[in-house]
Amino acid sequence: MSGLRFVERLRDVLGGVDVVLSDIWGVVHNGLEAFPEACEALRNHRNQGGTVILITNAPRPADSVQRQLRKLHVADDTYDAIVSSGDLTRLYVAGHPGRKLFWLGPERDSSIHRGLDAVLSPLEQADYLVCTGLLDDETETAEDYRPMMLKARERNLTFICANPDIVVERGDRLIYCAGAIAELYRELGGEVIFYGKPHRPIYERAMELAAAQQGGPVQRNRVLAIGDSVRTDLAGAHGFGIDCLFVTRGIHSEEFEGIDQLDPASVKELFGHPPKALIRELRW
Repeated sequence: MSGLRFVERLRDVLGGVDVVLSDIWGVVHNGLEAFPEACEALRNHRNQGGTVILITNAPRPADSVQRQLRKLHVADDTYDAIVSSGDLTRLYVAGHPGRKLFWLGPERDSSIHRGLDAVLSPLEQADYLVCTGLLDDETETAEDYRPMMLKARERNLTFICANPDIVVERGDRLIYCAGAIAELYRELGGEVIFYGKPHRPIYERAMELAAAQQGGPVQRNRVLAIGDSVRTDLAGAHGFGIDCLFVTRGIHSEEFEGIDQLDPASVKELFGHPPKALIRELRW
């Protein structure tokens, strides 16, 4: 296996690519501000006839994600469609009418059940648990929820994780996400159903939307995923059988500081299954 090099621009790896499945947080914005060059790169791919589907582990429906993108000045013409883990979680809730739901997450994620005939209840009476995140992700960690998870485990509740991310960037800091609590629950022996990357349903839905934009089925060898997480973006792309362009300025930035090329041993240690290429930040 040869070493893995950085590319300077997205267009360097777009030969034969019709569809881009791009992560949002860490690639298009950092939670506080958009990355203009990344937005321009995705827009240019669309202007040349390509399709851009944003795939995100945001625990909110796509229309809510779009409103956030607009607030961060990410224009609608940057992408063709959005698929969120929140959308898929809502489908699960809608498919279990009448069952009592304990929701764990901040008020800003209340759209996860809004408009659905969901029966919200205390943990002690719930049939299952939906987690969109920590109540206070500025100060808390998953360990703060160990007593709650022990109670849920005693009742054998199924844990629906609406955001498999362990951490994401917020400005220049890393904050914990629902995936951190989900992993704790799994360690306790609990059943967890994950919606979002790296799991297949979000990629299957993205491919359906891409096919609608392209006017027919899209071959996976003509699809490029873009992301900044080994655990979700890279693993998800590999599991689905598509190439990945890995952005190093995100949550793994410290590991790539000062590196221009990776030797085979480093590639295996960092990635397991290597991406197609590395790029420091997305630009055209």
